[in-house]
Amino acid sequence: MRSPVANNTQIIGFYSGTLPDHRGRYLHQIQLWADEQLESVHDYVQWLFPLPERSGFNLAAPVLTHESIQEFRSRPELQQKLRSSFLCMMTFYGLEVRTGEHITVTRAPNFAAKATGWLSPGNHNHLRITRILRCLTVLGLEAEAKAFFGCLSEIYESEQNKPVPAISDDTMLYWRQAVADGGGNTQTR
Repeated sequence: MRSPVANNTQIIGFYSGTLPDHRGRYLHQIQLWADEQLESVHDYVQWLFPLPERSGFNLAAPVLTHESIQEFRSRPELQQKLRSSFLCMMTFYGLEVRTGEHITVTRAPNFAAKATGWLSPGNHNHLRITRILRCLTVLGLEAEAKAFFGCLSEIYESEQNKPVPAISDDTMLYWRQAVADGGGNTQTR
């Protein structure tokens, strides 16, 4: 198991662009991946959206420490790169982010086509979304997390008239907890 200092150096180096992940990939490379790669590769999301707990899916991913959280919250360039990771995933999910007086996340024109890859009962992307929401909240992008959750809430409501909604009540609860206060230890991928 890595020491907290190693974890801190690793995630800050990854987000600063000076260190690769455990497979030799740099942040900017992952952010340029096509949808097929974002969907089929499963060991990058823990690097793009780190948490204070070790992932059971990727033991090589760094874990946030108090120091790395404070560094993310105090360095605008790290927050901007985290925002870029968020935008990458919003595009993948068929959502768009609008900034201005308030940040909003809405369905993009291609939402219906993109949603076929994640908007289904029990889809592994629901765990990824929990991780994204919680990471954004923990690392200081609360407005983005709340805007994303607002959009997810609208999608959830629109699914309720279907015989089998694509988003379960349990999933919605995890998402709500992830945004409420950083989520504690919610179920993530």
